Amino acid sequence: MKQPLAYVHPEAKIASNVVIEPFVTIDKNVVIEEGTHIGSNVTILEGARIGKNCRIFPGSVISGIPQDLKFKGEETVVEIGDNTTIRECVTINRGTAAKGKTVIGNNCLLMAYVHIAHDCVIRNNIIMANATQIAGEVQVDDYAIIGGGTLVHQFSHIGAHVMIQGGSLVNKDIPPFVKAARNPISYAGINSIGLRRRNFTNETIRDIQEIYRYLYLSGLNNSDAIERIEAELPATKERDEIILFVRNSQRGIIRGYL
Repeated sequence: MKQPLAYVHPEAKIASNVVIEPFVTIDKNVVIEEGTHIGSNVTILEGARIGKNCRIFPGSVISGIPQDLKFKGEETVVEIGDNTTIRECVTINRGTAAKGKTVIGNNCLLMAYVHIAHDCVIRNNIIMANATQIAGEVQVDDYAIIGGGTLVHQFSHIGAHVMIQGGSLVNKDIPPFVKAARNPISYAGINSIGLRRRNFTNETIRDIQEIYRYLYLSGLNNSDAIERIEAELPATKERDEIILFVRNSQRGIIRGYL
């Protein structure tokens, strides 16, 4: 359903039951799938790929060109999955030659004034509270929750099931299953409440706590802690996910307790 006061480029591919409110602008080379609702004054620019049953609230700008001086006009995209809610005045930039696309997954909630820069990968079931600012080429894994006003440095990696305190400055990688808080940002325990809500067993939660005792409370450096974790703790999906994250970290992981 398209309002007569909206502009939709004739080459845009819009499913028949998409709701488009007044004063929306939709450019060419845009795809919007079934059941999505586009609020008034939303701007959707070239290269947007928006999934099913999304809600985009007034004032948002999707697929703007990157705020990156290396961008030379190459053809890139923004991919947004199904059932994602994008609140007022969110901005999502498309990719550059580095990765070619910015990705937002399924079932995400991006609250008002969130910014997602070029080439980010924001996976599924993620919540970003108001005014979170994500710089270029950041990866955020499933079920992470980022508090309002958080600033995330480019190339950072935020692990799955992480909870980040509002107002944080994230300049290191944050490994999975933890809470991150304080200034400078540091490990503040594991996200046990979030894990229970997602049906992790008490035994699994205890195992994760033990892994992080080695990493953050043993006095060992990360390499030595990982060696001892592999030697002394049983192999589990969660253990191996944490080990792989720490080993692959390009920026280094956040510090332990001060």
